[in-house]
Amino acid sequence: MTTFAFATADMIRFGRGEAVQAVPALVALGKTVLLVTGATPARVGWLKDALEAEGVAVTVFSVAKEPDVALIESGVAVARVAQVAAVIAIGGGAVVDAGKAIAALTPATRPMLDHLEVVGQGLPLDVAPLPYAALPTTAGTGAEVTKNAVISVPDAQRKVSLRDPRMLPTLAIVDPALTDNCPRGVTLASGLDAVTQVIEPYLSSKANPLTDTICRDAIPKGLVAIQQIVASEDPDARDALAWVSLCGGLALANSGLGVVHGLAGPLGGLSHAAHGAICGALLPHGLRANAEAGNDPALQVRIAEVQGWIAQAFGGAAEDAVETLHHWSREAGLPGLDAQGITEATRAKAARDAVSSSSMKANPVALTEEQLLNLMERAR
Repeated sequence: MTTFAFATADMIRFGRGEAVQAVPALVALGKTVLLVTGATPARVGWLKDALEAEGVAVTVFSVAKEPDVALIESGVAVARVAQVAAVIAIGGGAVVDAGKAIAALTPATRPMLDHLEVVGQGLPLDVAPLPYAALPTTAGTGAEVTKNAVISVPDAQRKVSLRDPRMLPTLAIVDPALTDNCPRGVTLASGLDAVTQVIEPYLSSKANPLTDTICRDAIPKGLVAIQQIVASEDPDARDALAWVSLCGGLALANSGLGVVHGLAGPLGGLSHAAHGAICGALLPHGLRANAEAGNDPALQVRIAEVQGWIAQAFGGAAEDAVETLHHWSREAGLPGLDAQGITEATRAKAARDAVSSSSMKANPVALTEEQLLNLMERAR
């Protein structure tokens, strides 16, 4: 059997009600805490109140957009002034990534760029991160169990990762109730991102027996759940999608991703398009590109499995699964690349930049710039 290692958060707590039940574990992280929230901190006032009731000094830092260098530097400055002992993030993927980066960089002695991939030196952290807990309020990125944080670098027009094995969270609390009544558009985009993040590790050149087991269970569950939750609010579907998102984080942290995320990073850095929407638009066509370029029989078997799961969830023939998923996504309201403001020039640069993307390294086949351009053309 294949030899492999598997990395994840120190502790994962999953289930409805876990966010409230886990307050004592959050208190144990430290008596001075930076609470990283979304644009409206009042929405998670219950957590601030619960921590303060247990004697924790809480400083709030709000994240209103996908994190960039300036935002992370600001958060680090706030954390240092407050002399926090731990960081807790509650929000969507951008909030969870921001909290993770702030926890990593607050004790660091070197500049952030020394540690960033692609645009920096990609050096390991020189000091261990602060204890960190993540409570996702969307089902999408799985960032609560990954060892990297995606940060936009406007000067370089790139989204890149801050990455270190010690950035795996101390505590990941996945409470599907926190995702209830998430806006439909956010649910659609983030849900398709979650599905992408169990499909790509399954096709990855770095897949291992444990990630295969996780993904085989999660892919069909995710495809059914995203269809159900887009049709109507459904707690059971919310639970399933939260589970799939967690599985995606576990899988990608150990087996990597592929062409969809290899392109999504550059496209996101070059535009203002949301990461989940980009991934959702690219997903069907990433599958097609790998199927057309790959000649490995084992890869073709896996792609056929994915196509079969799509057909089971959405109907139609397995051989038509790519078009089925594309049309369903559009009819559900997911915009194509053009509607997301991604221009021809942006696509051309993204195709060039994707070659150096960390996500592309695990794609099961090497794709040329021309093939990447054709993929994005189909996703317009």
